[in-house]
Amino acid sequence: MPIAPGLAAAQGAQTFPNRPIRLVVASAAGGILDTVGRIVATGIAASTGQNVVVENRAGAGGILGTEVVAKAAPDGYTLAKVATSHAINPALYPKMPYDTVKDLIPVSHTVNLTNMLVAHPSVGIATVQELIARAKARPRSLTFGSAGNGQSNHLSGEIFKLMTGIDMIHVPYKGSAPALVDVVAGNTSLMFVDILSALPHVRAGRLKALGVTGLRRSAAVPDIPTIAEQGVPQFNGSTWLGLVAPAGTPADIVARLSAETAKALSAPETRERLLAQGVEPVGSTPAQFAAHLDAEMQRYAAAIKASGAKVD
Repeated sequence: MPIAPGLAAAQGAQTFPNRPIRLVVASAAGGILDTVGRIVATGIAASTGQNVVVENRAGAGGILGTEVVAKAAPDGYTLAKVATSHAINPALYPKMPYDTVKDLIPVSHTVNLTNMLVAHPSVGIATVQELIARAKARPRSLTFGSAGNGQSNHLSGEIFKLMTGIDMIHVPYKGSAPALVDVVAGNTSLMFVDILSALPHVRAGRLKALGVTGLRRSAAVPDIPTIAEQGVPQFNGSTWLGLVAPAGTPADIVARLSAETAKALSAPETRERLLAQGVEPVGSTPAQFAAHLDAEMQRYAAAIKASGAKVD
């Protein structure tokens, strides 16, 4: 006698997982998305007794890797580790191979990444207010680099311009690393960049830290004030990472994956290691991540519209 579909789904959820889980990381190996993805994978594997196989799929701002998951079976065995670009892409790309809202289910808002606004010492500014004053006195005299048109650090610059009423020239690069190289060399004035990449240059005096991008100071650099507390209220240029599953994945499986993710991120040694790199563990519920994702999509869509950002 065949098992009713509803009963089969319930029985499947009760035995989940009974085979290895595939975690597609929508970036190249070695970056912070990959690092956090492997922490989550290790935690889920330890709690469930099943291997979690990490697969890196980089390209098109995370679209290539996420597409694999959007089109996978909705059984909880294929997940995607995504970044802020997941919220940016729907407004940036005129056509995508999946619908971010309809084809994927939020599982967990895993971490927040505090970034830093840095300047080359030759620019001669030490605070956010000095930057604003310089830009207003000499419009378009300052340049800011980014990982490329429409990338999160580009849009952070555009949001900063809108909130302060200044004008700076955007210089897109093919990634954050070459952009940072040019700021260190003095070829570009400024950049929003992750703390982990910027800190060695700041400590060596090659770059000046003007402020951090979160709504509160970072545990990694508690002596550096936020941009918000320097006269740009509510400015938030931080980025984040999250976990998503194919639409149709049973709610109890999504809840189980969310809980295991939160458990992995709350381990004391993991929290300490991440906080030291400017990474704040979150580990939200699916509903909390869905609300965050919706707000971020609206925020970046407005920035893209106002700036006229186009993909490279």
